[in-house]
Amino acid sequence: MELLPLASIIQGALDFFIKGGFFMLLLLILSVISVTVMILRGTAIRRNAVLPPSISAEIERLQPGDSLEPLQKLIKQNPSALGRIVNTVISHLSWPRGETIEAVQTRARHEVARLEAGLVVLEIATGIAPLLGLLGTLSGLVGIFASIGSDPVLVARGIAEALNTTIAGLGVAVPCLVTYNHFQRRIEVMSVEMESMVSDLIAKCYPQHGA
Repeated sequence: MELLPLASIIQGALDFFIKGGFFMLLLLILSVISVTVMILRGTAIRRNAVLPPSISAEIERLQPGDSLEPLQKLIKQNPSALGRIVNTVISHLSWPRGETIEAVQTRARHEVARLEAGLVVLEIATGIAPLLGLLGTLSGLVGIFASIGSDPVLVARGIAEALNTTIAGLGVAVPCLVTYNHFQRRIEVMSVEMESMVSDLIAKCYPQHGA
């Protein structure tokens, strides 16, 4: 079986979008925005970017009474969500333990919000894309009914618009939904790991600073 020439494939894709009408253009713009968000968020919430192994290892190695200077150097060398939360612990060690924990929890919520930034675009795209596809379908059906009994070409064009926008709408929504849930789950898992590391650090620090 011979492969279709590249030009034929490109022409077929162009025909698919052109026949979809105005709503197909909106879906194309939405898909570009969604893919951009996926790439940016996927890069931002990589495990090593959020939980640098060097900081994690230093927290695990740290013993009560040890100097915190090596940990502070690693935080400066590896800007990250974990590093900023750990820095909050270190900078509030002169406070009572309960107040330090409150400050850390506030910072942690802020960091989680930063990790989730942009995911709302994927959530919105998941809901909007099928609706745009539905609008394209209805638009195509209107064209079909308006052309019945006249030009068969217009009828065929209306059917193409209806089917193409429906396919495109679902084609945009499904990857957005899967990616959104995947990113949310990843952030949730890393948040639990950060909470465990920071709790361990506080337990190691406060014996020498008092509760």
